[in-house]
Amino acid sequence: MSLSKEALQSLAELGVATVYEASGRQGLVDLPLHPLTPGSRVAGPARTVLCAQGDNLMVHAVMAVAQPGEVLVIAMPEAQPVALVGELLATQALRRGVAGMLIDAAVRDAEELGRMGLPIWARYIRARGAERKTLGRLGVPLTLGGTTIRNGDIVVLDADGAVVVAAERAEEVLQAAQARAQREAGLREQFAAGVLSIDLYGLRPQVEEELSRAMGEG
Repeated sequence: MSLSKEALQSLAELGVATVYEASGRQGLVDLPLHPLTPGSRVAGPARTVLCAQGDNLMVHAVMAVAQPGEVLVIAMPEAQPVALVGELLATQALRRGVAGMLIDAAVRDAEELGRMGLPIWARYIRARGAERKTLGRLGVPLTLGGTTIRNGDIVVLDADGAVVVAAERAEEVLQAAQARAQREAGLREQFAAGVLSIDLYGLRPQVEEELSRAMGEG
């Protein structure tokens, strides 16, 4: 069952770190990513795009089928710093109502993309352009940063990077993430009041010897 717009918004607000922990530390896209629109938070179903190496024909193709609220996940057989997306393709994505893009390749026109407001996360920023000659595939599973992303899986993106939730676990993970956020709010209050995490988590016995040494030196 697909998540409602409100549920997706909740996942976006909860954020990558909370969703990752709540999912049992599964689904992390373990890549260095550049967020082109700082402060963006996005969650939406994946629309996967497998391009031929050094070629963005399929990025042009996906614009004909992309649906509002989707996150376009774009990759090649091997990651390389070739720009698969620039301002003109991003303009089409924005018009189609795409929620965001996760690109295991490069983008260019970085300043223009940042001003457009379309949330985009890319592995590289490079001016080197792609060809548009070779057929790829739409809707096939992709593996990014050690995580497999299928069409329809939920992609969550923010300043911490990206995490993917399998479509069949989305409701379960949302509930777990909401519960985790509530627990963390309580912890935040205690820490602000002066409680120490080594005491609350019962960690003091593990570090007592080192604490005693440090206090003795002080």
